[in-house]
Amino acid sequence: MDDNPHQLIRQIAEGDTQALAALYRAYERPVYRFIVSRLNDPHEAADILHDVFMDIWRGAASFEGRSQVRTWIFGIAYRKVIDMHRKRARVTVTDDVPEPADAAEGAEAGYAARQEAEHLRFCVDALKDDHRVAITLAFYEDMTVAEIAEVAGVPEGTIKSRLHHARKLLLHCLSGRIGARSPA
Repeated sequence: MDDNPHQLIRQIAEGDTQALAALYRAYERPVYRFIVSRLNDPHEAADILHDVFMDIWRGAASFEGRSQVRTWIFGIAYRKVIDMHRKRARVTVTDDVPEPADAAEGAEAGYAARQEAEHLRFCVDALKDDHRVAITLAFYEDMTVAEIAEVAGVPEGTIKSRLHHARKLLLHCLSGRIGARSPA
């Protein structure tokens, strides 16, 4: 089977379930990470991930190939998350911070890494939703400004502005929290 994403979409449009499985394997983790970063609820994120791939199955024939498959998929996920926010009318933020699997290596280093991750998560969660989306896609999904603009459905200049402001806000938040931290 060809693992070229555009070819996989064409095969999915023809009803090829193996192509859908291959596309799922390729995009499941990054799309799930993106969704869960916006909702802070792994169960809802899993449901939305399922819905995204169901939409891909149903809409593959309408994919025109004018964009990258990756940005098309993230665009679907983005719109589903926005719909979920609208349904809820308010986002519930939890204090749960996922721990890296290898955090147990070296108690002191693991503790410091967890503290840093918690500070970063706090600062990212404090951002407005639009800023958080831009930062998440740029730094966690390694998307370009053009790709983020396509996913969010806004001009590239808007994304550049959001990234600029988000970086400034993150720097301010992180420096404030680092300065407030007492030495161990």
